Amino acid sequence: MLRVGLSGGIGSGKSTVAQRLSELGATVIDADQLAREAVGPGSEGLAAIAVRFGDDVLDDTGALNRSALGELVFADPQARRDLEAITHPLIARRTRELIAAVAPDAIVVHDVPLLVEKAMGSAYHLVIIVGADEETRVKRLMHSRGMTEADVRSRIAAQASDEQRREAADVWLDNDGPRDDLLAALDELWHERLVPFEHNVRHGIRSHRPEGLALHPTDPTWPQQAQRMLARLRAAWGEELVSADHIGSTAVPGLVAKDVLDLQLGVRSLDDADGEDVRARLDAAGFPRAAGVYADFDRGSDGTWPKRMHGNADPARVAHIHIREAGSAGWRWALMFRDWMRADPQARLEYAAEKARIAASGVTATEYAEAKEPWFDAVHERAEAWARETGWEPQGG
Repeated sequence: MLRVGLSGGIGSGKSTVAQRLSELGATVIDADQLAREAVGPGSEGLAAIAVRFGDDVLDDTGALNRSALGELVFADPQARRDLEAITHPLIARRTRELIAAVAPDAIVVHDVPLLVEKAMGSAYHLVIIVGADEETRVKRLMHSRGMTEADVRSRIAAQASDEQRREAADVWLDNDGPRDDLLAALDELWHERLVPFEHNVRHGIRSHRPEGLALHPTDPTWPQQAQRMLARLRAAWGEELVSADHIGSTAVPGLVAKDVLDLQLGVRSLDDADGEDVRARLDAAGFPRAAGVYADFDRGSDGTWPKRMHGNADPARVAHIHIREAGSAGWRWALMFRDWMRADPQARLEYAAEKARIAASGVTATEYAEAKEPWFDAVHERAEAWARETGWEPQGG
């Protein structure tokens, strides 16, 4: 099963996206609809609201008077919290029931208006945000809903900003153009990413980088992509996870890199990473274990530093997840090298030149990784000297 979060600001066209995904085969769960059902006539939620707020929030038929309730809760933060304490557990329970009832190969799209505002992204394998220019949204809502311009702009201002939404978005669907363009983008997303992603999650398949080597200029969205993935890893692992960090070249601004995210999880013991429960949670979250035995070269001797490796099941985002014992030499070196590269422009230039030299020799991506090892060994003492001189200490996040 693939869990997809869907959101977008008022007037962005989120409903059109939800409808099209449903037509393509997704199971769409509408959070707004569930919220209405939770307080419908005869419901547990409506009864609790009447007890907390009194009969004044009911109309002549005994149904919820939304305007009367709105006046109460929007003027009183405590009243709003009390309302949420009643409705949110009911909505969450019903959501779980609906998800539990779907087929194992389902793609579940959870349509949540406040997904960004409530920081819910880590609950999904993928977050889709529908975006449109504010002027486009104003015109749409004035035309389709008869709202005044002032009312529309007030509603937009009260919601998350486009910047906040872009930070949360694994997929940004631009809906400023013709409807057919949006539908075409959705069809491609469904067939090229969502369907293969679901298959990979269900079968525990990692996405792989192509063996044809390609170095990319710094992508300013790499850190945001990494943070979204790290949040999902933290949520899957639980409180026992010691640290979670973006490492490697994509974590160094200005450094060319393969378009592969390297992430490091710090654990108390590698035995924890081998536990069946942890592995099952990571698999379900879309981070399957890599087959084989993995270790890094010990920079100070001829030995190795053991680790575990996982990947990401998303076919559009290759990631290498290195699991190391927090405080170990390998864990420390990964953080130290990243921070040295960030702090030392000359070292960064030298590393970029070495990358370019190796890439120019026509090696594959796997050969490229191996070919860099002598350079790492050669600069090991320089990195350690920088750490001593600056008083650097690892700050695993």
